[in-house]
Amino acid sequence: MGTLAVRIADGHRSYADTPVLRGLDLAVPAGETLAVLGASGSGKSTLLRVLAGLDRLDAGTIDWDGAATPPATGTVFQQPLLMPWLTVRDNILFGGRFTRHRDGFDREHALGLLARFGLGDLAGRYPDQLSGGQAQRIAVIRAAAVRPRLLLLDEPFSALDPAVRADLQDWLRELVAELSCTTVLVTHDVDEALRLADRIVLIGPGAAVREDVRLIGADPVAVRERIVAGYRETVVPA
Repeated sequence: MGTLAVRIADGHRSYADTPVLRGLDLAVPAGETLAVLGASGSGKSTLLRVLAGLDRLDAGTIDWDGAATPPATGTVFQQPLLMPWLTVRDNILFGGRFTRHRDGFDREHALGLLARFGLGDLAGRYPDQLSGGQAQRIAVIRAAAVRPRLLLLDEPFSALDPAVRADLQDWLRELVAELSCTTVLVTHDVDEALRLADRIVLIGPGAAVREDVRLIGADPVAVRERIVAGYRETVVPA
């Protein structure tokens, strides 16, 4: 993981004179699954929106490994946001309509993901015929269908039942491994971060980095204790 997928240097973002990102420095190596953990209001979702190109920095820089534009990116939000008038099949194929993805979009690959992950029998259904867990899987596959080099996930399973969430976390880990892409997961769930990530960055108010921990080869119990202690400090500062 010597090559960086993206680096934010001295990133600032405010809304109505309220600072949300204050001098954020963050580097994500290519191929890494990074979990950004923090309490509500810490700037996690703003960070993800900036990476997705849905928001901008007021000051600071974003470097995409020297490229002028970000790589092919798939984004999944807390809600599935499926097109209600399209079937599951057409929702999966929707990314191919965009100019940026059109030339390289592989229809067979996209639909193959449905079959690969056991969802082929849902292809003809509409979003209102899906369970919450099914809809969120479809949202993730829609993002994966464009063969992203960067996958951005904003608390994708937070609205689901804990038992369903655990199953989907295992499913997501398998999908990310198959895509071999750089992944940034925003969450406030410590156990989800530990379950899915190669590395955890814990941020406090203003997206200040409080902890930066690589999980590969680390003692999971010690890491969990460290992250939980730091997380409590971000919620109730000393």
